[in-house]
Amino acid sequence: MATAEIAVDRRRLDRVRHGALVVTGEPAVFRVEGSGALTCLQGLLTNDLVKPGEHSLVYGALLTPKGAIVVDYWVFRAPDGLTLVGPIQGREATHELFRRQLPPRLARVSDLTGERAVAWVLGGQAFATLARSGLRPLPEAVGRTADLETSGGPVTLGLAQETAPFTALAVGPPGAVGALVEHLVAAGAERGEGGDLETARILAGWPALGAEIDERTLPQEVRYDQLGGVSYTKGCYVGQETVARLHFRGHTNRELRGLVWRDTAPLLDGTILSSGGKVVGTIRSTLTLDDRILGLAPIRREVENGAAVTAGGRPATVVALPFAPEHLDG
Repeated sequence: MATAEIAVDRRRLDRVRHGALVVTGEPAVFRVEGSGALTCLQGLLTNDLVKPGEHSLVYGALLTPKGAIVVDYWVFRAPDGLTLVGPIQGREATHELFRRQLPPRLARVSDLTGERAVAWVLGGQAFATLARSGLRPLPEAVGRTADLETSGGPVTLGLAQETAPFTALAVGPPGAVGALVEHLVAAGAERGEGGDLETARILAGWPALGAEIDERTLPQEVRYDQLGGVSYTKGCYVGQETVARLHFRGHTNRELRGLVWRDTAPLLDGTILSSGGKVVGTIRSTLTLDDRILGLAPIRREVENGAAVTAGGRPATVVALPFAPEHLDG
C-alpha cells in the first residue's frame, strides 16, 4: 500500500486551520431509492440511519461479512431516498456490494458519479462564512441537512460532526454546487484544492481508503468509535458480529495514532515503524510542514502515546489523535 504524502507551507496550513476554504471534487456518488431503501442500507452501514431521522447526515462504512471495511461513506437521508458520497476508489467495490446485497424491487441504485458535484467547506471560519453567505436555510445542527435553491439549481448541504475534517458537505448538480461556491467566495471563503482537504484529514486523524484503510482494516482500528462512525445499538448489519465482539469482549491489536518528526529530513527506509527492535506499525500518511513532519500510522496498542520510536528510519514521537496545537506549533 502506498503512503499518502503531502507537503504544505505555514501559510497554507494557517488557511486550513483558521480560515474558510471551499474545495470541490467529483467523488463516488450513489443514490438509493425505493420502498426498502432505508431498511436495506440500515442493514449494511456501520452507523444508524433510522434514529437520526430524515434530513440527516451520517458517516459510516460498508463491511465484509468478517467486519473489514470495504468503503466508507457520508450518507444524506432525505424523505425520497438516500445519497451516498465517498472515495472514488471505492466506486467499483460499491457496485459489487450493492449488486449482491440490495434487492432491486426494494432498493433501486443509481450511480451518479460524474453527474453530481461535491463541495467541502472547511477551516475555523467555515461556519461563520456559511452564515454570512446568505444561503438559506442552513442546517439546524450538526448531523442535519438542508435543501437550498441556488441560481444553478437545488443543492443539499449537511453539517458534519465536530470530529470531521470539514464543517459542511454539499452535493448537487455541478451548476448548483458552482453557484453555492460563488456565494461562499463572495462571503469571504477562499477556493481550496484537494491538498487542503487532505491536510485537514491528516490533522483530524481521519482515515482514508487506500491509505489507513485497506482490505483487512476493522472499524475500531481506525478510530471509528472516536469519529462517531459506528453504532452499537442499531441492531444487525453485515459484519456487525465482529465489530460488536471487539467492542464488548476484546480490543484490536493496533490503533491509528499520530507520529511527529521534529525536522523534515527524508524518511530513510520507507514505511516501517519499529520499537525495541520490533516492527510495531506502518506509516500510511505524511504531512510535511516547514519544520516537521506529521504522520498517521496503525500502531500496536502496547506502544504508548509519547513513546519514542523509529519511523521511516528516523526518530519520531507517537501522539494521540487528532493532532493538538502543540504538535504543530510547539
